[in-house]
This record gives sequence, structure tokens and C-alpha cells, in this order.
Amino acid sequence: MSLFSTLLFIAFCIGLISLILCVIFGEVTVRKLRKNPETKGELGMEFVSGWDIFNVGFALTLPRKLGRRFKKGPFGMLRADVDLLYKHTTRFDRILARAFGVPWLLSAFCLLVLLLMDKIGFFKL
Repeated sequence: MSLFSTLLFIAFCIGLISLILCVIFGEVTVRKLRKNPETKGELGMEFVSGWDIFNVGFALTLPRKLGRRFKKGPFGMLRADVDLLYKHTTRFDRILARAFGVPWLLSAFCLLVLLLMDKIGFFKL
């Protein structure tokens, strides 16, 4: 087994675990936020079904200042309202959001870097 395939497998497994945590986060936290009339319309634009799970998850994963800056930007209607989410979520919800958001971003970044490194011939002997 080559180094490339081993690293690719590790990044894939981290992403798979992260997506399982995403489903749990959606069932536990986002379902509660969808039922709340105050937060129902503030979960960000939903391009496909379930996209609001990623909006809420990454709004709770990123630092508050950065989330506020994204919300005030030109594409702010696409993002979830950070301050409102912090008001209506518990500490467990925020930990669960970070437990799925950080590994998902890490695995996506690692997969892209590995594929780029393979494309330029880094793993060829």
C-alpha cells in the first residue's frame, strides 16, 4: 500500500466520521432551530435540502467575529445569523457543531492537497 493511498484513506475516514456527526447534528440541533419561529427564517439560504445544517454548523464553528463579518457582507443572506444561533443553542450544540465542522473542513482540505500533490507527481517514485 502506497503512502498516497494510506493518506487518502485516512482523510476519507475522517470525512466519513464527520458526515455521520453532521447527520446527528442535524437531527439534534437544526431540527430544534427549524421548529423555533424566531430562528426558522435565519438559518441561511438553502440551495438543496439539508444545506441549512452546514450553514448552522459552520456558523457555530467559526469565531463569532468572522461569522458577523460574513453576515454583513454582500452574500449575507446565504449565511446563518450567528448571534441568534448562539442565543438559541446550548454548549453541547456548539461542541457538536465543531465536532463535525472542523474535521469536515480538515478532511476536505487534505483531500484537495493530496490530489494536487498526486497530480504534480509528488508521490511518483
